[in-house]
Amino acid sequence: MSNLKINKVLILAGGYGSRLEEYTKSLPKPMVKIGRDPILLHVMRVYLKYGVNNFYIALGYKGEEITKFFLKKRKKIKDFIKINFKLDKINCFVTLINTGLKTMTGGRLKKAAKFIEDKNFFFTYGDGLANVNIKKLTNFHLKNKKIATVTAVNPPARFGEISLFKNKVVNFSEKKKIMNIWINGGFFVINKKFLKYINKSSTILEREPLEKAAKLNQLAAFKHYGFWQCMDTKRDRDKLIQFINKKDLQWLKN
Repeated sequence: MSNLKINKVLILAGGYGSRLEEYTKSLPKPMVKIGRDPILLHVMRVYLKYGVNNFYIALGYKGEEITKFFLKKRKKIKDFIKINFKLDKINCFVTLINTGLKTMTGGRLKKAAKFIEDKNFFFTYGDGLANVNIKKLTNFHLKNKKIATVTAVNPPARFGEISLFKNKVVNFSEKKKIMNIWINGGFFVINKKFLKYINKSSTILEREPLEKAAKLNQLAAFKHYGFWQCMDTKRDRDKLIQFINKKDLQWLKN
């Protein structure tokens, strides 16, 4: 059992994953495997490490593949279904919620959050991993008393950098994190008051709702300097598989 003051997590698992099309033609992105398990289970383990075992999963595109995984049979869900699921021999409470095929990230969050009674809950995407210290994130959110907290991370550079003087290379450095830039790394804490900023199913969370919360000084940023990796492309997936092959699960190390 978790001794955290927040013990429920909502995971978005309904997008099309169009940049990973070679896999997502037949599967929703959170079901794409990293090693033996879909990335969704690896996301769940990040929270399970801190005793958080109440999971709410917002379904959309090919949601029946996720129900098939958890229920061992393909089933269309009209609204929601609650199940018990053992992950690494730990009992988890999983609620699968149908949030619609064309619903956007903000709309999915609002639809699924109706099933969570608590005032504050964790919220993240089903395609990104990080060794975020969930206990510190919780304490940070409660201390700052904002209606939303986002985990901010430094993005990896796509290219190396060279410094030139006239036509001479004076410095050559391999790609590394861009330390003066912060991006949305997922791993939010949401207070239910935030949901009033989401107007409809087509609302994109990362636009009006978060922009408005920031403008009203209601969005806190928890800076995370450790491991973070999303899975937007095949190249991203290959990176994560390299960690699996080396048995180096960076997202579970603090």
